[in-house]
Amino acid sequence: MFKKLILAVLLALPMTALAQKLGTVEVEAVFTLMPETKEMQTKLEDASKQYETAFQGLTDEINKLYTEFQSIVNDTTVLDTIKERRMQEIQERQANAEKFRTTAQQDLARQQQQLSAPIFQKLNEAISSVGKEGGFSLIIPKNPDLTLYCGPDVVDVTPLVKAKLGL
Repeated sequence: MFKKLILAVLLALPMTALAQKLGTVEVEAVFTLMPETKEMQTKLEDASKQYETAFQGLTDEINKLYTEFQSIVNDTTVLDTIKERRMQEIQERQANAEKFRTTAQQDLARQQQQLSAPIFQKLNEAISSVGKEGGFSLIIPKNPDLTLYCGPDVVDVTPLVKAKLGL
């Protein structure tokens, strides 16, 4: 009796696997269409422009110092210690400018992560809702570069997710 039960379960297991409803979704395409994404991009572009303006100011200041240094480098009346100090000041400013650039890049990456997190959460909730409403066992991101094979019975739920988000 026990052997028959195990045999029945083993025979039914592949059939239940075949009965599962699978779906794919173009996550990146939906994400780029969301109005929140456009708002995020605008905020990031504004922040990036502010950083660029500040960095340009630092660069202009360094160039001015370098031009001034060039005017005294061959002047024999200017002490070598003053020339060395000016060169050291230029190098310090360049190091500070590089540090500023690195900090700005890190801050922009942090801002992008913070701004995109709620957008991805909203997208994930829409995908989950479509999955539950449509009776899907699994919905995976559709990525032509990574997908080795996708059978004809797999449903592209991208239009359903777009509709759920009102896009």
